[in-house]
Amino acid sequence: MAKFKVVTPSGASFSVPGAGYKLEMEALAPLEAEIVEVAGKTDDDFVKDARDADALYAKGRRISKRIIDSLDRCKVIALGSVGVDSVDVAAATARGIPVTNVPDTFIEEVADHAMMLILATFRRVTTMDRLVREGRWAEGRPLLSQFPRLMGQTLGLIAFGHVARAVAVRARAFGVHILAYDPYVEELVVSQHGVEPVNLTELLQRSDIVSMHAPSTADAHHMLTEHHFRLMKPEAIFISTGRGPTTDEPALIKALKEGWIAAAGLDVLEQEPPDANNPLLKMDNVILTPHVASASARFDPVRKRRVGQEIALVLNGRWPRSCVNPSVLEKSGLVRWQPYSMERGPGA
Repeated sequence: MAKFKVVTPSGASFSVPGAGYKLEMEALAPLEAEIVEVAGKTDDDFVKDARDADALYAKGRRISKRIIDSLDRCKVIALGSVGVDSVDVAAATARGIPVTNVPDTFIEEVADHAMMLILATFRRVTTMDRLVREGRWAEGRPLLSQFPRLMGQTLGLIAFGHVARAVAVRARAFGVHILAYDPYVEELVVSQHGVEPVNLTELLQRSDIVSMHAPSTADAHHMLTEHHFRLMKPEAIFISTGRGPTTDEPALIKALKEGWIAAAGLDVLEQEPPDANNPLLKMDNVILTPHVASASARFDPVRKRRVGQEIALVLNGRWPRSCVNPSVLEKSGLVRWQPYSMERGPGA
């Protein structure tokens, strides 16, 4: 019989089909832990089999307060994503349960994708592709001749976390001036990255390209509204690779339809997959990708190993590497995690 029970909703989320749990178990097997899939269409059905879980591997469903409050001995809730909006973190904090994520495993992929959308939207790549396929070759050059070159343009980054900083590194090579707004990051930190710190209004008014990187939190829900899109330049483009709910989508649609802004490149939407009647699907000035910015051959193996490692650390009485509600750790009795060093040995 297993020493620890790790419960996870059945059905994979952001996972390679048929991958199983081999990678997570690399860290969990030595602890005699097992991963048990639980179906449960409703929260009540789910907790019937999850109540005695030592850990919860959150994927594929919303982990609500109802579920969290029903866990009798859960020591950790682990996510294999950067975003934690699928878990009621406040409920977990109230129960003293650390919630872990993987904030640093696929930053480069998302930054690459954001830069791709910036370039593709700015240079109207899908429109150019369509013109060629429709035998309208001669229309491409006159259309692009209406727009300025990228060098000298201003890129505004909303939020200045890991991804935005990696985008800034890439964008600088194209000769753009970079602004950033993030009320949670000190101005000196922003300026040390060669980026000009500004308030949100100034960023929207000055930027030729606005790239949204805010996480999906209560504070950031519909952070950009109709008011904000009206502040932008009519020739500006909007890029989003963070989370769909940070933007009021009807306001964005109106801005694109009425010409308040010129175009958009979106990897995330408020509803995913989108409804077939979503106007964004039919707009020529919008480039869409299906929430794939983090996807690469490296994505699944790295994040799944990290999930297993985080759960194993907590089940072993250690602090996890990445905790989104660190206040619970001080009261948990967990031992602070230390990286391996030649001088002190592993976890010394």
